[in-house]
Amino acid sequence: MTIKCAIYTRKSTEHGLEQEFNSLQNQEESCKAYIASQGFNGWRYYKTYSDAAISGGTMDRPALKQMLDDMAHGLVNTVVVYKVDRLSRSILDFHNMMKYFEKYGANFVSITQSFDTSTSMGKLTLNMLLSFAQFEREVSSERVRDKIRASKAKGLWMGGAPRLGYDLINKKLVVNPTEAEQVRHLFEKYLELQSVNDLTEYARQNGIYGKCWETNKRKIRGGNPISKMSMHRILRDKVYIGQIENKKEGTFAKGEHKPIISAELFNRVQIALANNTNNKSQSTHAPNILTGKLFNHNGVKFINQRTSGKGKKTAYYYATKGFYLTAGRVDEIVIKTITDFLNSDMSNLPINLATILKRIDITNMNFTEKRNLIQLLFEKVVYSQEQLIYTITTDTQKLQPFIKEHYVNQNVEPMEYIIGDNSITITEKVFLRKYVNTVYDRGKNGVLNVTDNNHLILKAFATAWKYRELYERDGNVDNIIHSNHTSSRQFYRYLDIAYMDPDKINQILSGKLKINVNDLFQIAQENQI
Repeated sequence: MTIKCAIYTRKSTEHGLEQEFNSLQNQEESCKAYIASQGFNGWRYYKTYSDAAISGGTMDRPALKQMLDDMAHGLVNTVVVYKVDRLSRSILDFHNMMKYFEKYGANFVSITQSFDTSTSMGKLTLNMLLSFAQFEREVSSERVRDKIRASKAKGLWMGGAPRLGYDLINKKLVVNPTEAEQVRHLFEKYLELQSVNDLTEYARQNGIYGKCWETNKRKIRGGNPISKMSMHRILRDKVYIGQIENKKEGTFAKGEHKPIISAELFNRVQIALANNTNNKSQSTHAPNILTGKLFNHNGVKFINQRTSGKGKKTAYYYATKGFYLTAGRVDEIVIKTITDFLNSDMSNLPINLATILKRIDITNMNFTEKRNLIQLLFEKVVYSQEQLIYTITTDTQKLQPFIKEHYVNQNVEPMEYIIGDNSITITEKVFLRKYVNTVYDRGKNGVLNVTDNNHLILKAFATAWKYRELYERDGNVDNIIHSNHTSSRQFYRYLDIAYMDPDKINQILSGKLKINVNDLFQIAQENQI
């Protein structure tokens, strides 16, 4: 019987590929020699599949896909590699490939690590080797991150596009005198114009363009007119005062490069930017329901921001750098909460206050009327640790304009709130989801109430179990991903949920473990059966 053997080779980087005899060729020759030594068993060399400069942590490899496709068509019986981590460095990916191999009756051989995948001990040995391969990759990644963090702490430039005003020489930022003068002029001109839009137009009319530089591959980048967003980045960039930012940790260190502008000028521009942003938010973005009423737990007031993209404008509440609450979702939750409050049992409230509240017909109000009511009804709203804490006034005089004659709300639904001397406090649990590109998210932070969050968790479980059923029945991951219009990353994330510890699943679905839908994927990854 002839066994058709395919050789698979891989190298993670381009380094060394230009050599006359490189790593890929070494892997191939060693595997060919091994196949020749097994000729008495009917082994015959069929083809070499090679992926150059592609990580073993991904399945998106052209040669690997072609080999698996040939295997499905019966062209490959055995896959020979130099080391097991050449095929994959991910335990989950490798496990899925082994199932694929089994489906088409193919064997797997690593010539430098002797094992037999047909025995339980061989499978254990394989998993141990793969675990160490994945551990090595993760340790290497941590080592690189630690080096970058330590280098930035020392003020070293760690790469990226050079800034206008600097040239990149020997991996260091060196002041470009002509561009540096342009940067200083932009900062000073902003204090005069007090408008980023006007400054952007001024730069265009006066021939001040973005940084133009040459990449390591000799490609020219940049040199275009400065956009409004890029102008914002220039005016807020602390590189110009001689500092290096570690964005992940939110820290700054004194850089080894020379500053272009003074700290005094930079701070004046930051104050002007903040004042102009606040004034613009209050005047232009007033339609948000909680404008001027929403604070974070440190007492910082949320201001209004809007973004435009793909013909759609999205409004946010913004308090601190990098943290946004989607205004549309927050406003929906607030309207629902105040509607539930007006429909609640008010027998414990002072009779005159309860009478007035029960004569407010919020259901038939338009958005502007609802906003005006909430602006007067709420003294303030505090967002703290995934909770919205509403403080409602008991001043009946403020509510007089909203009383509707001949209307009385007969609803007496149960609702928990605390009655104080001069206010009523309602606390509502909400869930935040950081932006990921799925059908569920469309903002920098999705904001959900408890009901919405529970619905998404149920949807996630339903999707996970569907993928598990398809996976165990078919086993062809590419077909499942294609037919369900998803990505391999999303597919495996949901598969983690499907194979989660049953005890943990029961805790979540019974409500004993209250989590948001983002945490579900993390918990699933950490609690596999």
